[in-house]
Amino acid sequence: MKGVEDRSPDSIASLFKEATESLLTSSVRVGCRVELPSKGRLLIAGDLHDHLPNFKRLVAAADLHEPDHHLVLQELIHGPTLLHGCDMSWRMLARVADLILSHPGQVHPLLGNHENSQLTGVGVTKGGGNSVEQFEDGVRWHFGEDWDLVGMSIHRFLEAMPLAVRTAKGIQCTHSLPDAVLMNRFDSTILDRSMEGPDRRGPDGAAYLLTWGRRFSDEQTTALAEAWGVSHLIIGHVRIDGGIERMGENVIALASDHDGGAALPVDLAAIPDTSALMDAAVPLQLLPIIGEG
Repeated sequence: MKGVEDRSPDSIASLFKEATESLLTSSVRVGCRVELPSKGRLLIAGDLHDHLPNFKRLVAAADLHEPDHHLVLQELIHGPTLLHGCDMSWRMLARVADLILSHPGQVHPLLGNHENSQLTGVGVTKGGGNSVEQFEDGVRWHFGEDWDLVGMSIHRFLEAMPLAVRTAKGIQCTHSLPDAVLMNRFDSTILDRSMEGPDRRGPDGAAYLLTWGRRFSDEQTTALAEAWGVSHLIIGHVRIDGGIERMGENVIALASDHDGGAALPVDLAAIPDTSALMDAAVPLQLLPIIGEG
């Protein structure tokens, strides 16, 4: 199979179109969330931000050839390295789209604040310019006059990403949570329905609030867990040097976008325990890199 860089604009557009359809019609999709059974294994990654070596490590560790294995990925785009001033992280999206089609219903890319910013056109930065514009520049630079065809297919792929992955035993993965002080604005029922345009836009959109928060309280997260019928909340979005950090009584944050990143394997049949989950985290540097994607 050709690498994503070597495929034609039509081929890449078709890839994103088919992956979009797979996400939206998956048997595990319910509204804006994915519901996983109480059997098998889940590997949860934190933010990736176009970190290709760690992506390869995660794919190998997920062992998706086992049909009851699942992989949660998030914050795929807007990496730190530019090519001719362009962000080329459309390639990471294409690799994930390939993975979705190879393993339907097993690969779950969560909508992050960077993907949502790309959708809404609202500027966001990783410290080196407007990442939204740099991403568009990357698509335009690589595909030339066909960039709009590919850009539209990417847009629809991002729109299809779920906001949450929930397990039958009570773990829920979202990119983040609303800030505690903004809970009066947040519509927690967003996970039970389809997203609309206003949900994605700040300052009050439910998807916007769910992907941007950084300051939480135990009272807030306990109330959210009860509203969603879960016991544990696993998020990304937080800057963590060590790869994993406990953020409260029932919240764990992961980061997978640097050499100190980590991933969290979960037995879908086990009742989750916070201390046990923390102990189960795997440093990504200990995992082999397999695959050339």
